[in-house]
Amino acid sequence: MDKLVLIDGHSILNRAFYGVPDLTNSEGLHTNAVYGFLNIMFKILEEEKADHLAVAFDLKEPTFRHQMYEAYKGTRKPMPEELHEQVALMKEVLTAMGVPILTMPGYAADDILGTVAKRSQKEGIEVSVVSGDRDLLQLADEHIKIRIPKTSRGGTEVHDYYPEDVKREYQVTPAEFIDVKALMGDSSDNIPGVPSIGEKTATAIISAYGSIENAYAHLEEIRPPRAKKALEEHYDMAQMSKELATICLDCPVEFEYGKTQIENLYTPEAYQYMKRLEFKSILTRFDAASLGGGETSSLEDGFRLVTEKAEAETLFAKAAKQPVVGVQLITASRSAARAAGEMEQLSFSFDEGGTLQSGEKAKEGLLPVAAAALCAGEEDICCIVTGGELTEVWLLERISALLRGRNGGAGAWVLDLKEQLPYLDIPYDGPVFDAGVAGYLLNPLKDSYGYDDLARDFLGLTVPSKADLLGKQSLGDALWMKDPKAVSCACYMGYVAMKAAAPLTERLQQTGMYQLFIEIEMPLIYSLSSMEQAGVKVEREELKEYGSRLKVQIDVLEQEIYRDTGKEFNINSPKQLGEILFGDMALPGGKKTKTGYSTAADVLEKLAPDYPVVQKILDYRQLTKLYSTYAEGLAAFIGSDGRIHGKFNQTITATGRISSTEPNLQNIPVRMELGREIRKVFVPREGSVFVDADYSQIELRILAHMSGDDRLIGAYRSAQDIHAITASEVFHIPLDQVTPLQRRNAKAVNFGIVYGISAFGLSEDLSISRKEAVEYINKYFETYPGVKTFLDGLVTQGKEQGYVTTLYGRRRPIPELKSANFMQRQFGERVAMNSPIQGTAADVMKIAMIRVDRELKKRNMKSRIVLQIHDELLVETERSEVEAVKALLEEQMKGAADLKVALEVDAKVGDSWFAAK
Repeated sequence: MDKLVLIDGHSILNRAFYGVPDLTNSEGLHTNAVYGFLNIMFKILEEEKADHLAVAFDLKEPTFRHQMYEAYKGTRKPMPEELHEQVALMKEVLTAMGVPILTMPGYAADDILGTVAKRSQKEGIEVSVVSGDRDLLQLADEHIKIRIPKTSRGGTEVHDYYPEDVKREYQVTPAEFIDVKALMGDSSDNIPGVPSIGEKTATAIISAYGSIENAYAHLEEIRPPRAKKALEEHYDMAQMSKELATICLDCPVEFEYGKTQIENLYTPEAYQYMKRLEFKSILTRFDAASLGGGETSSLEDGFRLVTEKAEAETLFAKAAKQPVVGVQLITASRSAARAAGEMEQLSFSFDEGGTLQSGEKAKEGLLPVAAAALCAGEEDICCIVTGGELTEVWLLERISALLRGRNGGAGAWVLDLKEQLPYLDIPYDGPVFDAGVAGYLLNPLKDSYGYDDLARDFLGLTVPSKADLLGKQSLGDALWMKDPKAVSCACYMGYVAMKAAAPLTERLQQTGMYQLFIEIEMPLIYSLSSMEQAGVKVEREELKEYGSRLKVQIDVLEQEIYRDTGKEFNINSPKQLGEILFGDMALPGGKKTKTGYSTAADVLEKLAPDYPVVQKILDYRQLTKLYSTYAEGLAAFIGSDGRIHGKFNQTITATGRISSTEPNLQNIPVRMELGREIRKVFVPREGSVFVDADYSQIELRILAHMSGDDRLIGAYRSAQDIHAITASEVFHIPLDQVTPLQRRNAKAVNFGIVYGISAFGLSEDLSISRKEAVEYINKYFETYPGVKTFLDGLVTQGKEQGYVTTLYGRRRPIPELKSANFMQRQFGERVAMNSPIQGTAADVMKIAMIRVDRELKKRNMKSRIVLQIHDELLVETERSEVEAVKALLEEQMKGAADLKVALEVDAKVGDSWFAAK
């Protein structure tokens, strides 16, 4: 027997919206309802093994059943905007998947479902109706199963109902369920019901009499008396409610069973939607074959595997004459290199003339080069795999020459240039552009900028991702095995990089970010690469000794906490800790959640001043984090050269700040002395010292410049303590009478304003009342009115344009400003106020870093930048170059931006990072 699944569109979308936590994609689209709907749909289809599917939706027009009852329509709550925007989106997704959508003016979705279900049953079709609405239980029949998803124990369970199931659970038949609903009413469906009759009484009445009409005929027998009286007085209301509750089974909806045949849900169009909506788990359902639409199939027909040197020579000659080429180096694992017999080609270095030389490996951490993708035009999309005469040395020489533009000045677009630079010899100002970085500038809210993302966003092309083609397999390893899917993957990289060049350039120019891309982001790649290759030395033994000291302190704190609480327990268990503090010890402020009392930092920090044991717990947490993340964690990153070669990323943060990973050196806890001391293990090479240069209050200085507030600018130009000046102005007291507490409070306000701090946030930070916090903020804005005008203007700009910009044109989209959720809008307003300031500070630091790096190289100095952390540069400096490096840092960092308020730089020297700070 054929199987048909019918889904109640609005009902399941509504259930998914409230059942799945709020999700948004990088465009700011709310996606949780669509995500939940799709997962329910896939679950049902897999369970049913159905071969036919359709989804019914309500239209905006009032249904015939409700037109005569306008008085009751006002009781329905308006649909949240976050859900409303997903209704149209859901229909687009279903259409892309080839799923028929059923609608009918004047009829509700349940009328359509009822009509189609009953009609299909008569034709011998097994039907499953999926809805979150119990109203549809009246449709249950011998061959019609009602499936109602319900959230239970954090997951979704689907409850099934045939007529006997309805009878067993509700004590009435499906037809009688209509009368129960009519008596009890349902405000969500605008069914008034009978006053004073609830579900229990309604069920008892209909179970006994079978219908409202029969119950009314036996009115004298109805119990309890109030139900009898209510039914007698409101019988007309009961009949009207029954009409409202009854699903129409003969609406004139057009329905062709053949068109509901499930063919291929996983279409290229659907794949594009899943990528756009960032449903990574759903994307795994798509396979490369399902994405082989005509456009990508014909494209792949032109992909070529090159293994002969002569053919590669011809290809490079062609590429040199092209205005734009796409290039991508691909590395493999050492184990794969051994298996491929290529180990003799793993080592290489450049001579002074830029020629690659084989021999001892000169750079830490380099992997063997397995291949290069090269796209020299629509007809030449190739993957060149190393082997035999086609050595990695020869291949890298050719690519370096091409990227330098020596053979005709060909420009090139690549993906992830920073990872390829250690293998190449190309200048800072070479005609080489990173397509991923360009994509990041145009939308910094995304979490990936792979070739498939760029193809979708800028070429309107759906192509399979690396994961689609190879899963978790290494691309380089697969290429050495001549895997056709790996060849396709590599060719897509080269093709998309080349093809996206024009639209990326056009969009960057349209948005005013082309100069930012060319003058800041592209040169920065080279500086970051140099810093990663240099690495920073770490004293392994000093790190072990630091870990031992931490362990002693942790053990001492542990015993003190046990003593103070009166029992031993797992301090790292929030559940156990909460029970001890708020249960056993009855400390105030306990907030009980589903899993126990909250022991979050903000909860404990309020208690710490009055309860020493709580401060010990906070200290214990910091020390254990230091121990696991740094004392133990850093050791895993120390290379054979004794240095850590971390990763510095420029496409992660939405504001433009550089982030640090593998390891993350930007989150070292510095409140505790022991936290700061981790910097002692970072030391310069022999014969060198560290020079640490830090911008002083760069974000406040940028605020003064961007706001144009005369008083704030004047305060900085007076070259006095800005926090004391602010305290003096805000509290109306002479500068020399400002107390340390007043200065501390003014400092919190100064920095808080930059981050759009609220009165609540300031009151928490300073442990003052909300009223006092409001007064502080109001006084600040009275003192610096230009700042208030500027920040308000940023919020207005964000709402009108959908984004805010830095001084250098960097855009930060703020989709949260359009949210119907108050908390989301508040967050968006804080982002609007902070992003231009923090983003400008990031831009200035990038400019400074590029200038310092270039100047060090231009002067042929041995000193080099080894770390960039927020507003700080750490330079490993030859002792003979210390004074020159200090002067260079101050000159280049101060000159990185021309502001109304001078940038100040504090440069210190030390034999460790700790000493230089």
